[in-house]
Amino acid sequence: MNDEDMAAGLDALVPRLRQFVAVAREEHLTRAAEQLGVPQPTLSRSIARLEAELGVPLFSRPGRSVKLTRHGRLLFEYSERTLTTLAAQLRLLAEETDPARGRVALAFLHTLGTDAVPRMLRDFRATHPAVRFVLVQGSADMLLARLRAGEADLCLTAPLPDEPGIVTRKLDSQRIDLVVPAGHRLARRRGVRLAEAAAEEFIGMPPGHGLRTISDELCRAAGFEPRIAFEGEETATCRGLVGAGLGVALLPALAAIDADPEVAAVRITAPRAARTVGLAWVADRPLPAPVAAFRDFALTYRDRLLH
Repeated sequence: MNDEDMAAGLDALVPRLRQFVAVAREEHLTRAAEQLGVPQPTLSRSIARLEAELGVPLFSRPGRSVKLTRHGRLLFEYSERTLTTLAAQLRLLAEETDPARGRVALAFLHTLGTDAVPRMLRDFRATHPAVRFVLVQGSADMLLARLRAGEADLCLTAPLPDEPGIVTRKLDSQRIDLVVPAGHRLARRRGVRLAEAAAEEFIGMPPGHGLRTISDELCRAAGFEPRIAFEGEETATCRGLVGAGLGVALLPALAAIDADPEVAAVRITAPRAARTVGLAWVADRPLPAPVAAFRDFALTYRDRLLH
């Protein structure tokens, strides 16, 4: 049996099982038909068709009532359990897609979790207080994998992916600074060409992180390959390693860095150092009502997400 035949068989079987369970509970065809809202002859034919397809009698018919046979009792036990589970799952699905009370699975970079995403969620829930969120953080590659697999509905990431089937919208740009130890030779400079740091040891995120991709591309644009001394999963870790004098790093301009006395953030004058942060979703996947509502709300943050 191919997939289409199996699907057609299931489409026909589920309503018949519902009818079978009703008859088994009532032990009376007429009462079961009234409960289901179908004519009694139609219900009788449906039960007979089910028995013929299964090849076993499901009911004995003493007088005006009906009684489950041994095979009927076996089917009833599992059918009732299956239909109860199915009904619960359908209720859950309805809740997930409810415009007012549904769920949004939002994936985003760690660097957006300290301010941008909490602010956006707070503002959205001012008008959608019952919408629930599942928050997923990680590297750019991991977030996009979750998006493609349907485990995330929307993805806030940088750099924006350029691949078939993924829709992206720019929301904001964020300056990338050269972060050095407080006593470093470049610490007091107002601006620096990135090529001046070519001889330094760099601290960066592991491959697969969006910021690592951006950093490597900036260094190549400046004419050198960075020598990576340490890798950290989060900007706070990278900043701490810089503060300990273990290297320099290319990090987004953040208030936490400006307030850290152990490091100095120096603007890069060449090449242009910035990252584009935006929203991504799968093109041919219909968005449930709460997801579409949050997407449209997020797009209003263009040019103000990071400020």
